[in-house]
Amino acid sequence: MKAPEITHQALEKDFTGGGIFALAEKPRGTTGDQALDAKLKELASTWVPDPRTRDLVAGLLMTSLKIGRDATGMGDLKLLHRALREMRYANKVFYPYRDVRKITIFGSARTKPGHPAYEAAEQFARRMVEEGFMAITGAGEGIMGAANHGAGREQSFGLNIKLPFEQSANDTILGDEKLMTFNYFFTRKLFFVKEADAVALFPGGFGTLDELSESLTLMQTGKATIMPVVMVDVPGGTYWKSFLKFVTEELKGLELISANDTSLFRVTDNVEDAVNEITGFYKIFHSYRHVKDKVVFRLKRKLTKTAVDKLNVEFADVLKEGPIVQGSLLVEESNEEGIAHLPRLVAALKHGDYGRWRQLIDRINTSEVIPAKQ
Repeated sequence: MKAPEITHQALEKDFTGGGIFALAEKPRGTTGDQALDAKLKELASTWVPDPRTRDLVAGLLMTSLKIGRDATGMGDLKLLHRALREMRYANKVFYPYRDVRKITIFGSARTKPGHPAYEAAEQFARRMVEEGFMAITGAGEGIMGAANHGAGREQSFGLNIKLPFEQSANDTILGDEKLMTFNYFFTRKLFFVKEADAVALFPGGFGTLDELSESLTLMQTGKATIMPVVMVDVPGGTYWKSFLKFVTEELKGLELISANDTSLFRVTDNVEDAVNEITGFYKIFHSYRHVKDKVVFRLKRKLTKTAVDKLNVEFADVLKEGPIVQGSLLVEESNEEGIAHLPRLVAALKHGDYGRWRQLIDRINTSEVIPAKQ
């Protein structure tokens, strides 16, 4: 088994591609009482060891007090409090594994062991661990249990949900420190996407389709970074083929989505093809981030000048101004020390057609690179 891939990501991961990093580190919020503001900042400075985060923590304290002053109802106070607690705890659990790529795997909780989809999910998760990934599931039975079992306890996360009826975690993840239980779907769904570097979906019900729509919508609107989304069926299965037909004939045919939006996902009934789709996405491409009006693509290998020239010709339609330029770390990326050494492609891209951005990433992954020094 291949060791987990150390991706040398920054200490903090921004799943929006730089939108969060662009926010002010010293929030302008105030309680309206300067003396109280000063006390909150002093409290944050005595409690928080990192001087860079103290103003943000003080801002959280100010926001909390303002929520209380707003005559917020007890139900809403409980919701806000519980949601923040859940997010804080989940961040704490994921933090030690921030340098390892992860894949979120969705599918029906009703799929029984021995079913072809169950066997495929188990095999797929095992193969992804062999490729250096950890697996994130909803912690339940069915496809989730198959994926956790295939990945193994040490390489698994479980994001369980409290339901009105009994919902227990599967045997593989039960009792593990990487098992989290959420009260709200919206906080749970945040971490399915926030912590993932890829998404795989097996046949499932409303929940699976909901997660699929969530993932694609976030990428289609530019609210989350583009990552591989692969829909895996059993050999000869029609579940995802039917979905693809609907998307192509209805959504695309009626121009309810952009022509390139179908580039944001792949459909296959072969486990190895699904694995290759995800590993191929990170063959040369590493990640990207928005820096002001530029998009910075971080690469594992430097491209040849000829390869960059070809990208400029093929993707001229998506360039807002100027060419794609190969370079190195930008000043604004200095808070991402873990990936400072990676070569960069910097471009001013048109926003809106993110399927075209995905096509650009695919082309980067098939481009000619400068040979590594022997």
